[in-house]
Amino acid sequence: MGDPKKTKKKYVKPRRPWNKTRLDEERTVKETYGLKNKKELWMLEQKLKNKRQNARKLLALELEQRIQREKELVDSLKRIGILKENASLDDVLGLKIEEFLERRLQTIIWRKGLANTPKQARQFIVHGHIAIKGKKITVPSYTVKAEEENNISYYGKEMKIKTEKPKTKKDLKKEFEKTKEKTESQEKKEEKAKEKPVSKEEKVIKKKEEPKEKKEEKKTETKKEETEEKPKKEDSKKKPEEKKKEEIAKENSEEKKEIKKEELKEEKESKETKKEKTEEKISEEKKEDKKIQKEKETKEEKKIENTKEKKETSKKEELKEEKKEEDTKGKAEEEKEGAEK
Repeated sequence: MGDPKKTKKKYVKPRRPWNKTRLDEERTVKETYGLKNKKELWMLEQKLKNKRQNARKLLALELEQRIQREKELVDSLKRIGILKENASLDDVLGLKIEEFLERRLQTIIWRKGLANTPKQARQFIVHGHIAIKGKKITVPSYTVKAEEENNISYYGKEMKIKTEKPKTKKDLKKEFEKTKEKTESQEKKEEKAKEKPVSKEEKVIKKKEEPKEKKEEKKTETKKEETEEKPKKEDSKKKPEEKKKEEIAKENSEEKKEIKKEELKEEKESKETKKEKTEEKISEEKKEDKKIQKEKETKEEKKIENTKEKKETSKKEELKEEKKEEDTKGKAEEEKEGAEK
């Protein structure tokens, strides 16, 4: 029995901690269900693993034992509300982690509409605003039974939740116009600050230098500008809203054009990079093929040379043996002749 202070670990860390696909999946699950740590997810994964393991062990047992234990396992999952009636071991083996996450108190409060978000539901539970059958519960990971699901409510006073309305197109246009006006005013201030102030003495000197003809020309120009500005002012008074709409449409069209240009540039660059990579790969493959062919040719030449040398050595040996046999025969004949004499 271990030390009662130190409880047993209820989860197992993953073997590959930096696997990208697993990290992305865990991040999405954590955000959707408002989990505090990945430990909460690992604990549920361990629970699911144990249930599946028990189901596999039951399949190896005899029929009588299997039927009894199968009923116990399936009933335990029915009580939590994970499995439905007429479920079997195949349903246990096909369970997923999302089904266990949906039975947490935090997610059920969020699904029922007692909180706007899963994080808000967690806050309500921890602060003691949630009760089951009038009993306060402050554990967000509490697995709710099927009987208790209809008895979830606020503890004491009901909480007033503010529901944010979705923004309409008019609201978005107003926000866009306000931001545009702010940016324009800031740009004007910056331009004025950049311009240096001219002293009074310099202005007087410039006025004296200007001849009379230029003054007359300026007067005529100012009169023309006034006559042109009058109808413009009338048009602006009549239709200020239409002008704003046109300006917004122009800006949107320009932004779209710029975005399209950028996308086309990116596509071209990606195509060029792909072509370069493919060409490099092809060139490398050709070089490797040439090397392999050269190695094969050298090996074949060496084999041919070795075979030639072997044949030559074998021929020489055969010739030597033939000479020896001839010598032995000649000696034997000479001995016979000597004996006959």
